[in-house]
Amino acid sequence: METTSSYIEGLLSTGEVVPPPAGVSSWFATADQDAFAAESLRDPIAFWRERARDVAWDTEPATVFTGAIDDQHWFPDGRLNVTVSCLDRHVARHGDAVAYQYVCENGDERTITYAELLARVNQLANALRLDGVRAGDRVCIYMPLTIEGIVAMLACARIGAIHSVIYAGLGATALRDRIVDAGAQVLIVGDVTYRRGKPVNLKTIVDDAVRGLDLVRRVVVHRREASAEPVDAREVNFETYCDHQSPECEPEIVSSEHPLFILYTSGTTGKPKGVVMTHGGYLVGASAMLSLTTGITPDDVYWCTSDIGWIVGHSIMVYGALANRYRCILREGSADYPTPDAVYEIIERYKVTKFYTAPTLARMLLRLGADLATKHDLSSLQEIACAGEPLNPEAWRFLYEAIGRGAVAVCNQWWQTELAAPTLGFFPTAPILPDRSGKALGPVAFSIRDAHGAVLPPNQGGLLVVETPLPYMFTTVWNDPERYAQYFKWGVYVAGDVATIDENGYITVRGRADDVLSIAGHRIATADVESALVSHKACGEAGVCGIPDEIKGEAIIAYVVLRSGYTQSDELAANLIAHVRHELGPIATPSAIRFTAKLPKTRSGKIMRRLLKAQETGQDLGDVTTLEE
Repeated sequence: METTSSYIEGLLSTGEVVPPPAGVSSWFATADQDAFAAESLRDPIAFWRERARDVAWDTEPATVFTGAIDDQHWFPDGRLNVTVSCLDRHVARHGDAVAYQYVCENGDERTITYAELLARVNQLANALRLDGVRAGDRVCIYMPLTIEGIVAMLACARIGAIHSVIYAGLGATALRDRIVDAGAQVLIVGDVTYRRGKPVNLKTIVDDAVRGLDLVRRVVVHRREASAEPVDAREVNFETYCDHQSPECEPEIVSSEHPLFILYTSGTTGKPKGVVMTHGGYLVGASAMLSLTTGITPDDVYWCTSDIGWIVGHSIMVYGALANRYRCILREGSADYPTPDAVYEIIERYKVTKFYTAPTLARMLLRLGADLATKHDLSSLQEIACAGEPLNPEAWRFLYEAIGRGAVAVCNQWWQTELAAPTLGFFPTAPILPDRSGKALGPVAFSIRDAHGAVLPPNQGGLLVVETPLPYMFTTVWNDPERYAQYFKWGVYVAGDVATIDENGYITVRGRADDVLSIAGHRIATADVESALVSHKACGEAGVCGIPDEIKGEAIIAYVVLRSGYTQSDELAANLIAHVRHELGPIATPSAIRFTAKLPKTRSGKIMRRLLKAQETGQDLGDVTTLEE
């Protein structure tokens, strides 16, 4: 067997270049992404000083940055509260502007203006203060995608408390572990969420999580169903807690470096970690990068399909959106319920102009077929932005052709929980390479390193690193500074993803470093094999893992979810194997195809490939607290 190469081989390359759609320059001002990124990188301090002027400060910062990439201090002498930028300054002139249009799969709808949102946030903030919550205290939020969930986040921020949103639906053990790690004395929770026509009981999960947990002294429950009576004296109803409070509340002015939230990562590869973001740097970075990379304005009808439990929800749906005074649609429930075309129905009914979603949803829509999209008027759409996992070229093409009909900018973006804003991708005015992730979206320098930290030449894949400090980069791991330090070896931020950079500077993120296969001395990324499979007309989704092989080191096993209208057979499996061989060559040919109804995913939609491997090899499944039901 050959010696394993020191770099990851990029096998997938279509060579396709798609020009930006006609008319995009009428709503997106920056014509040249390369020039914009190069100019911003020439003087990042000046760039971020200018962006900071878009934030409402109580004390303007004189200093933009001190420290190093592993010890960052952004706007350290500035003082502010994020809710003033997100709410108060808009209410002064645009109080009647819609902040959120809430829609539920069960037909419930609700609209809230910026003035109404501020008043409700202040009521809950006053209730928390009266209940003894102070600046720096932690509050865990276990609520579905509702207006009340966002109110809870903002109310904590209003008084300088540190919120930790935990995705509603994680199990009792996962919830308890996060409460304990954060040291949260107060919980704000929902009793149910709705999925596929049924209320999903969240309250029983909360009850299990806090049973015997003396750390928790208050559980505030937002009730939407006739759920069980309180289980102990710590419980109080959300409305009872805050309805009688004043709709005015002075914001707690804090240092720019005061923690705003802890967000625990979804844990696809191990123990979740509590990523910490601050009031100043995070707000400046998240609000600026959302605006600069998407072209969304307050006049748009904007829909982000994330959840408040994930970083996309925090940055793109809450803090970034509100700081820019956007009108955002919230939709609670399953994307394909009550009908498979529910997504298209929302876009058509509300005349959505900007749509921010994830590759998982794109692949689901692809699997359901293009015919569903043709039944709807989607002509209001100008842009589809996509982030969360590598976007397969075939999924990109589906978004561009079936949904966008060649007239919509479909822009891939890459970022992470630790990098809480768009960092790499394509501007709407840029030519798109569907088999690439893009280029820098601002003042950020990337390189590809081998396992020893040496910079690799073009087209040799390795570890993707960020070389420049960024205000929206995490500042620590809660309660675990040693774990934080592990991300900054070699004097750079090591993202944990593998990628390649080609001779023209385009970066292709090929997945997590843990998902690299070693086949007969060749190191290849699972994403390449999965993308090749999805480019077959029968394959809707694919998940790939490697299992031990005496000859090749590892053999490729592919799990395939078929598109609508196709039936599994030995002949189809052979065709899929032959298709991958044709697309990528013999080294990436799967040894076997397993047809499956669905792939194991985290609740944020990321494929848990380690579970596929554990299933194949009979290993222990490990931590499955974030596994989607």
